[in-house]
Amino acid sequence: MTQKELNIGAEDVQERLDKVLVKHNEDYSRHQMQLLIKEGKVLVNGKKVKPNYKCKLSDVVTWTLKEETKQRLEPESLPLSILYEDEAIIVIDKPRGMLVHPTERVFSGTLVNALLNYTDELATLSGKERPGIVHRLDQHTSGVMVICKTNDSYEKLKNQFKKKSVTRYYEAIVHGNLTHEKGTIKAPIGRHPKNRLKRTVIADGKEAETNFKVLANTKDYSHVQCQLITGRTHQIRVHMKYINHPIVGDPLYSRKKSPYIEHQALIARTLGFIHPLTKEYVEFTCERPEWFKKLLLLFHLKA
Repeated sequence: MTQKELNIGAEDVQERLDKVLVKHNEDYSRHQMQLLIKEGKVLVNGKKVKPNYKCKLSDVVTWTLKEETKQRLEPESLPLSILYEDEAIIVIDKPRGMLVHPTERVFSGTLVNALLNYTDELATLSGKERPGIVHRLDQHTSGVMVICKTNDSYEKLKNQFKKKSVTRYYEAIVHGNLTHEKGTIKAPIGRHPKNRLKRTVIADGKEAETNFKVLANTKDYSHVQCQLITGRTHQIRVHMKYINHPIVGDPLYSRKKSPYIEHQALIARTLGFIHPLTKEYVEFTCERPEWFKKLLLLFHLKA
């Protein structure tokens, strides 16, 4: 069991206890925290309270979390679409539907499981559960990713991502006729105040910037290229919703259900960076997957 303690500061005064605990335990849902409070495993100043207790300045909150038994990661013989490989990096085309790394609930079928089966040479600085992983794509976003085989390549690429010097072009099919041929969306992104699975444009969020260019459009749909300048969670999905052109099929950010696709029509098309060994700029582009091509044809958008 893990014991934790929190002294309530000014930013959490008059906030519900369950909401405050979620802020400080991001791996847990609000429902899970409410259960802990009801079970008496959360105390405020040594006393049991209700989940809707309003926190007061200098309250001492203590709680107990059960230590989760980590399941060992196992190599799995899963197909990998490798675009390029050398002694420092592997560039892959991740399929839609594959998680990049394990979560608390999923320990198999991920890209990491496939990589462990493919090679013993993976960077370790990214952590035991994320060997070689220097950046991520959403589970249902397919496309180009770079994997690090050495710690040196990991450090150099991580630094490039941090400095925002990596080239990242995505393509998406969005609802509506996006009449501006190109533009830039600068809007800060943070966690949604009511749904912890979502992100939203919010005043106190982190800086987020996306460039877009319309490749084709009709009255009802647009095919857009999006360049990530920053790399916030769900950034393109949130920004396209923000300008009232949500991505087709997006289960989190689009109210319009599509009979043609169950997940966001978004692909990571191009990735460019300074190679950690040669120190030269390299760029990799994947083919549009068949499901994406079919949507372009169906919506009369030229591929």
